[in-house]
Amino acid sequence: MLTIPITAFVTLVIILVIANLSSGEKKIEHKIDRLYASDDPQFLRSMGLLLGPPVISGNRFEMLLNGDHIFPSMLEGIRSARRTITFETFIYWSGEIGEQFAQALADKAREGVAVHVLLDWVGSSKMDKRYLDMLRDAGAEVIQYHKPHWTGLGRMNDRTHRKLLVIDGHIGFTGGVGIAPEWTGHAQDEKHWRDTHFRVEGPVVGHMQAVFMDNWVKATGNVLHGPAYFPDVEPMGDGLAHMFSSSPSGGSDDMQLMYLMAITAATHSIHLASAYFVPDKLTINAIVEAAKRGVKVRIIMPGKRIDTHTVREASRACWGDLLKAGVEMYEYQPTMFHCKLLVVDEYLVSVGSTNFDNRSFKLNDEANLNIYDRDFARQQTAAFADDIKKSQQITLEAWMHRPFTEKLIEKFVPLLDSQL
Repeated sequence: MLTIPITAFVTLVIILVIANLSSGEKKIEHKIDRLYASDDPQFLRSMGLLLGPPVISGNRFEMLLNGDHIFPSMLEGIRSARRTITFETFIYWSGEIGEQFAQALADKAREGVAVHVLLDWVGSSKMDKRYLDMLRDAGAEVIQYHKPHWTGLGRMNDRTHRKLLVIDGHIGFTGGVGIAPEWTGHAQDEKHWRDTHFRVEGPVVGHMQAVFMDNWVKATGNVLHGPAYFPDVEPMGDGLAHMFSSSPSGGSDDMQLMYLMAITAATHSIHLASAYFVPDKLTINAIVEAAKRGVKVRIIMPGKRIDTHTVREASRACWGDLLKAGVEMYEYQPTMFHCKLLVVDEYLVSVGSTNFDNRSFKLNDEANLNIYDRDFARQQTAAFADDIKKSQQITLEAWMHRPFTEKLIEKFVPLLDSQL
């Protein structure tokens, strides 16, 4: 008599699991036609109109290499706050740097600064719960994004991977780092990762604040607004930029669309750095077409010191067409390579939280800052060249003669591509 209820229960569990892990309907199915180059004014207009906020001028950007430069700058920004701090991140783990951030945020909350912290529930699972108590006791508002609840099981695979810090609506930070010991130091050994973050000033910080508010409203139902969050911001430089976001709950294909448009518009060069590089066939074809029309394409990914070896196996399985088209593939050797960077024609630079994989394109909440500035692009190209010096190039011949066991594993790993 119990057979039918048990069967029904098992069936329900299976349905819920599939619903939670599904990447949803694929929205972009056909290649993007190449109608203009990356320096064509129409390219900027199209990027702004299709991806959300328009490109705006008057911005200044600073590149921060590795934890020794990143964390002091972020902490200095927090300690300089006078009215508001908004902070959203995926990884927040226990350790000395986590303690420093919690203490700095708590100190500002006690001073009367409005502090709003949005932590991904999965990404902050290794966080010392003392930090949460410290922040809340000081008066900071701390929310864990998409904490499991039986009424919201369909959201469990929707994580916020965004990395945003905004101070008084005037200074913003974004890039690849999480708050954990692995990001401290200067990538000096395999326990300290290679990553880049960016400090931003100018009107585009308002875009960054608006992206934070997107998930804050989802998580709390509360709208933060007014001059304390969105002040009038004077021009701080000459750089053109806009920040945009993507989420399964709306516009989940924006990140892939941005990459496809940028790759399609490339005329001379594409420099791509990605911690997790597992593109789908449509994106691979776009890169291959760029290489075939003479664009120099170079890609840096982690090597054997990657933190998730399944991703590396899935990545290497899709390299064949890229290598045959002349794309240069590099694996960073000293430590885990966690950078997320796209530079097109030494003009467009895209930085932020997005990896080059289906999880970023289809499942996660992501945010990227697109910068249109030749001087800044040249800085990123120079840093990219330094990373190549510490990387091993994987040739087509080496890839074709990789060990049989590796090839065998690659046959099965792509079955997980939708979740990687």
